Amino acid sequence: MALDLAGYEARARDAARSFWESRGRGAAGDAMRGFYDLIAAVVRANGLADAELQRGGALPGYFCPARPWGLLVLHGGRLVAALACKAEVGPAFDGFNALADEAIGAAHDLQGAYRKGVFGQSPRPFVGWLMLVEDAPGSRTPVSDTSRHFPVFPAFQGASYQQRYHLLCERLVREQLYSAACVITSPRTAADDGQYTELGEVTGLRGFVAALAGHIAAEAARG
Repeated sequence: MALDLAGYEARARDAARSFWESRGRGAAGDAMRGFYDLIAAVVRANGLADAELQRGGALPGYFCPARPWGLLVLHGGRLVAALACKAEVGPAFDGFNALADEAIGAAHDLQGAYRKGVFGQSPRPFVGWLMLVEDAPGSRTPVSDTSRHFPVFPAFQGASYQQRYHLLCERLVREQLYSAACVITSPRTAADDGQYTELGEVTGLRGFVAALAGHIAAEAARG
């Protein structure tokens, strides 16, 4: 059976539009709602219409008692997926290290708990991280970083914040911390047209959605 990507492109434009509209109303706390709705649509479209979708749930960790996740997908008593949707908006764009630490720490905590059997004998859950970065001069401009004693990795030398998030998401997947990690950029004018841009195939939204859809379809096939 072919995977159903649930019209993700139109939904992503709606989500980007909703994000900027929410920011404009001062309702930043729920600004990523549209992206969680997109994820929920992919879950329903690929055979888990009866799954429990819990927004803002927490999971036990290995290093911490519990960590919050943006969306949990549960089915038949099994943890199917844990996902987080985050955003970085200027003008400072100084939240990169904190968000990177959050992403890495959350993944290690969940993996440790999974290895220790906290989630039972269920298959490894899908772990997803989705980022929206404001497309603005401040996020596109090269940033200088210095390390007094040892050199910074070449890929980060002179990289913009957009490029940093792209590298972060690539490495989160390469190091098998996440099943899929995505970064898109979107300007404030997307409040009118829902414009968004992907930064690469590995970190693109289509690949993220396809990976999630495949995992959900496999879970649905188990019954």
